[in-house]
Amino acid sequence: VYYATTDVQESYMTCRVGALVDTMTDGCFVADGVLTIDGKEQSYVYDVATDNKADRTIAGFSTGAEKKMRNGCKGCPYPDFMDFYNYYGTDDYAHQWVEAAFEGTQTSFNRGGADFRQYGLEGREQVIKKGTVYLNILMYVIRELEDALDDCESQSLTNNYNSVHAWDEGVCFYTGSIEGVDGVTSDGKLLHQLADKRCGNFRTCGEEGTSLDGMSKINHDLFDMFAEGSFQLSSGECQAARRTVRQMTPKFFVPMIQGTLRYAYKVDKLQGGEVENAEGAVFAAAVLPKVYAISPSAAGIIYDNMKVSSNPSTDFVAVKNAFQSVYAALGITCADIGGLWFDGTQDYYEGMEPCDGAALSVQSADENSGNQLKLITSFCVTMLAMFSL
Repeated sequence: VYYATTDVQESYMTCRVGALVDTMTDGCFVADGVLTIDGKEQSYVYDVATDNKADRTIAGFSTGAEKKMRNGCKGCPYPDFMDFYNYYGTDDYAHQWVEAAFEGTQTSFNRGGADFRQYGLEGREQVIKKGTVYLNILMYVIRELEDALDDCESQSLTNNYNSVHAWDEGVCFYTGSIEGVDGVTSDGKLLHQLADKRCGNFRTCGEEGTSLDGMSKINHDLFDMFAEGSFQLSSGECQAARRTVRQMTPKFFVPMIQGTLRYAYKVDKLQGGEVENAEGAVFAAAVLPKVYAISPSAAGIIYDNMKVSSNPSTDFVAVKNAFQSVYAALGITCADIGGLWFDGTQDYYEGMEPCDGAALSVQSADENSGNQLKLITSFCVTMLAMFSL
């Protein structure tokens, strides 16, 4: 039995149990009664607190990843997910990250491990909040786009409802329900808002990607592609939609790189502590597998500088140069990333200016890591109210 929902955020559904800690049972079926199904009366008995199951949970985005992204889907394995699976060595890496942070224990990944025993509650709070979005939800957004491709039937104008529906869900999980019609708000919680916050730090807002406020260029680009892909799917242009997805996915990782760079600089040069190290660690965790798939040495440099630590030793130049060495292979540009802006001087932080498009080799990046050089390189229900970016 499914409960009816509305478009009103505060009261979209008044039976909220599932995986929630704070539940609402006013709108749930009573514990025992009679239902009329297809004209026949059917008596029932159930436990309101335990038998109302959530159709989806954020944890389930990760715990169900093997079946939905690696082994059990038409287009499996999905390429972006496989980068993460190959790096971490497990399907439910995102769930394990968040659970280990809740418990204050150590992950058991093949690579990119995190020892949350080194953090107090403030650091663990950050990796839980951000890991839930950047690790669990981001990969599920990509999964929904891949699922849309799986459902697409070439040259069909009437049989692609499931494909477009999956595509729309991907847009929903990316955006959340708070962004509004114009997509500009200060209190969004999911990936759309993250891109807008980072563009204000890296001067990559606006349609040209040169402003400090407004919607990020990444979001402008993505929503053009969301619209294009929806049209392609509804028109049965499956191969064109596949090319659109391949153009989109690199852009999802731009805010992760920006976040990693920002907190690398904060820890290295601005006396950042546990919270800053934690934020940098989770941003890095959300992009390290993509870097590793291109350059294990570049990923190693980033991880060594950004890993969970109670006494971090971070060289922001080494992190910056390692990222720059893989920009072209990732499918992003220096202009996508921008530079870290300092409002106090109305200029970029020294050493964090936008790169000029030339990619350093990892060897060159490592050799120069000690130098302070200029860079050369909604409409859906929000899943958790606790996220901060």
